[in-house]
Amino acid sequence: MVAAQGMISLPTPEDTVEFGQKLGKLLGAGDLVLLAGPLGAGKTVLVRGIAAGLGVQGRVSSPTFVIERVHKPGSPDGVPLVHVDAYRLIGHVEEVDDLDLDSDLTSSAVVIEWGEGLAEQLADDYLVVRLERRPDDTRIARLEPHGDWTSRVAQLT
Repeated sequence: MVAAQGMISLPTPEDTVEFGQKLGKLLGAGDLVLLAGPLGAGKTVLVRGIAAGLGVQGRVSSPTFVIERVHKPGSPDGVPLVHVDAYRLIGHVEEVDDLDLDSDLTSSAVVIEWGEGLAEQLADDYLVVRLERRPDDTRIARLEPHGDWTSRVAQLT
């Protein structure tokens, strides 16, 4: 995992998981992370790392068909992870409202794949992780902090 000029190079899936763990260790209740990037960019792999960093229970897989999965904390003082795949909701902002994610944010860390343009209104402070997959299968993560994430993002690079 190499960081340079606002970009983090993730040469292997293991590097993507490792970066996710680092991010997960920073997350607490009320944190919102939006993951952007094309199919196959590594969004769900990154969420597996985030879940490991948070210490939540259960297998992490893409919630494409169920839209939302809640992973319980592994310890009494842990934070739940709400993992959303909003791909099927693109263009349907009212359906995002129906998920009641603003309530989830009071007690959970919320990570939304395909959330750009749909979920920014949930919080003033959020992080966008933009993933790109290069022809050699290296992933590049670009971090776009908003609100208090502007100062917190330095802990990730």
